[in-house]
Amino acid sequence: MSKHVAVSPAEAADRLAIRELVEAYAHCADRRDAKGQMALFTEDTHFVVYMDAKDPKPTQELHGRESLAPVFADLNRYAATMHLLGQSTILTLSNDRATGEVYCMPHHLTIDGTKRSLMIAAFAVEATRCIPKRTVQ
Repeated sequence: MSKHVAVSPAEAADRLAIRELVEAYAHCADRRDAKGQMALFTEDTHFVVYMDAKDPKPTQELHGRESLAPVFADLNRYAATMHLLGQSTILTLSNDRATGEVYCMPHHLTIDGTKRSLMIAAFAVEATRCIPKRTVQ
């Protein structure tokens, strides 16, 4: 069982901002807002995909925000998607940087005439994010 400790208002705000970032990603994906999705990543982003969890070599490796456009545009082939978010865990949190992990189960609906098929995937994303500095009031 996890142990709850007191957190400062600033840390609570950072944790909420990280969760909102994850939720914004899913929101944009399900609305086919590729530009919105891309805006969530830094200009110099390093996006790595591992399709085989047992293989240490990435299946896909992209560099830079603009390289994400075809990845996010690929969602347009589905009639509908729903990215169901599960647990999110903050692994590290400092003054200007955070790392975390989130579980996601995207549901992708394909319609071909009268035939419908639903593909459900499952993955975990580990990410590092720079936290903008804020002034304390």
